[in-house]
Amino acid sequence: MVIEPEAIQNLMATIAPGPSPSNVSPIPSVTPGPVFVDPQEASEVGRRSLWVVFVIMVISSLAMYTMAYRVPASKRLFHIITAFITTFAAISYYAMAVGDGVYDNVIKFTESHGNGIPDTYYYQSREVYWARYVDWSVTTPLLLLDLSFLAGLSGANILVAVVADLVMILTGLFAGLAKDDSVSWGYYAMACIAYLVVVYQLAFNGRAAVAGKDSKTATFFTSIAGFTLLLWTAYPIIWGVADGSRILAVDGEIIGYAVLDVLAKPVFGFWLLFTHDAMASTSISLGGFWSHGLTSEGGIRVGDDDEGA
Repeated sequence: MVIEPEAIQNLMATIAPGPSPSNVSPIPSVTPGPVFVDPQEASEVGRRSLWVVFVIMVISSLAMYTMAYRVPASKRLFHIITAFITTFAAISYYAMAVGDGVYDNVIKFTESHGNGIPDTYYYQSREVYWARYVDWSVTTPLLLLDLSFLAGLSGANILVAVVADLVMILTGLFAGLAKDDSVSWGYYAMACIAYLVVVYQLAFNGRAAVAGKDSKTATFFTSIAGFTLLLWTAYPIIWGVADGSRILAVDGEIIGYAVLDVLAKPVFGFWLLFTHDAMASTSISLGGFWSHGLTSEGGIRVGDDDEGA
């Protein structure tokens, strides 16, 4: 029997299933958005700590300016430098306490699962107090000037120490603001190398320079410089467990830096000034423009004829 193709097509049309009466809509495809974990930020404890240190810095500054006023202008070098240190620190802590010196840095983290499972990502923000780095970029060079003048370092060595210090602070700031962990630790390594240069200038060149002075000055420099370097070594450790690895909470970071800043600025400053006032050998007397301004010898004379005119 021969069946016509048209008959086959008509038969198939009659038995083909029609559209499903179901009212279920198709499942839409979902593209997951970024996942944010709990942000790391300061609590009331951290903010109160900032205010406490601000008050300490203000009181210390007023006390140091009073001490400077009690000595002749020619002997105020250490007093002025040290008072400036706590003054800039007070401004920095005020900015951080009112919330103007802080930045929320968001970093993307990757979790690799292997076995053909796609990587997953999450984001976390952490408060970075950039005002702290502005403070350090001004106060640490001033502190180095105090130690350098005490030891009698040469101008070349002072310049190297100050520039290395600025490199250390700036790379630390870049590390804190970096969006990538590997980039952040790269800046951190640069900062540590710069710090070693500062250590070399104080520990080796500084001791060599102060060796030419009397034994009391040499002993005092060794003590206060060692105290300073010990404190400064703790700063990168706190950075590593705080901004670096994000293990330490923001409150812990604030309190840790606050303790170090109080020891490295007001405590250092009063130790230096009280010892300086008690030991004549540490005194630096500056005359000329520092004490008297532009005298007749340094002024510009108008109307005087040149010789032979």
